[in-house]
Amino acid sequence: MVEEPIIEQYGYILNDFNVIRDTIRSGDTFGDILFANGVSQEKIMEVATKFRDSFDVRKIGVGKPYVLLNSKDSLNKTQVFIYETNPIDYAVVDFRDTLSIYNSQKPVRYEEREASGIITSSLSATMEEQKLSPYMTDQLASIYAWTVNFFKLQPGDRFKVVYTEKFIDDTIPGGLQEIKAAYFEHRGKPLYAFKFTSDSLGKISGYYDEQANNLKRAFLKAPVKFSRISSRYNLNRRIKYYGFKLRPHRGTDFAAPVGTPILATADGVVTKSEYRGGNGNYVKIQHNGTYETQYLHMKARNVKAGQHVSQGDVIGWIGMTGNTSGPHVCYRFWKNGKEVDPFKDDTPFSQPLPNELRDQYFANLLPIKEKLDCISF
Repeated sequence: MVEEPIIEQYGYILNDFNVIRDTIRSGDTFGDILFANGVSQEKIMEVATKFRDSFDVRKIGVGKPYVLLNSKDSLNKTQVFIYETNPIDYAVVDFRDTLSIYNSQKPVRYEEREASGIITSSLSATMEEQKLSPYMTDQLASIYAWTVNFFKLQPGDRFKVVYTEKFIDDTIPGGLQEIKAAYFEHRGKPLYAFKFTSDSLGKISGYYDEQANNLKRAFLKAPVKFSRISSRYNLNRRIKYYGFKLRPHRGTDFAAPVGTPILATADGVVTKSEYRGGNGNYVKIQHNGTYETQYLHMKARNVKAGQHVSQGDVIGWIGMTGNTSGPHVCYRFWKNGKEVDPFKDDTPFSQPLPNELRDQYFANLLPIKEKLDCISF
């Protein structure tokens, strides 16, 4: 007789129970599920009232998985209820003996991997061709957002990455965890990026090049991801509709579908968030004593005057309000009170790596740079 293999999950030997796996459906309640499986109303009420801080039964969500560990007898009564809040975290309600409730996590394993690609049409298309996570597109775009204009990638631009992938319960793919190092070659110019944590608590990290220069500039290249420039800053613009009269364009238009998120290009304080004439819905941000930015024609605004915003925060969504013939955001950029072209202005880098950390940085860089350089395209 072949012995039944022992199956362990959530800290329980599943062989000891009748296991029922299901998902929360519309109309389901914690009480209904447990009462239908032999748990008394008294126990259900005890969970709902005494243990709300550990597990709030009112917040179970439609589509979330749950597991019932029922007794292996004629009663088939639930002894343990397990609710998965996300692919890793779960809550356990154990009805055996003294009622206990706790939160835990599935074991997670991180595996280092390598990838490379040559741009054919776009970064996202190349990722798809290489069967890489779409999230890697976003991460690379974020890493190089201050140094590469992703609206002007050229066929033949190429990249290499060393990254970690997450596996839940050892075998279930959990997606891209982080990019540890990257190489991006744009218009023949090589750009390295190495992730480094610059504080003792492990909370502040960023990407630096092979000379320890911070890749993050004070401003993003654009307020919209993966859009296109439909009209550039042009003080000599003449439009046929207006009889070719001089009508300077002091902004840069980024065309994208209605509803596309618009991002703050740098940290700052919102000084204007309103609807006005040809501007439509717009937001203006004061970044410091030198720089201001403005974002016009929004469908809707997501910030209020006086609010502090961080670089990359969603401040509104692409729309067609005010004077506009199509969905876009007109991005305007001030330096010392004068509107300038952000693509020609030399915006500053953010904080450099402190001198006392440079030796540690270079020591960490050497092995992973060697690994990156050995990846073929």
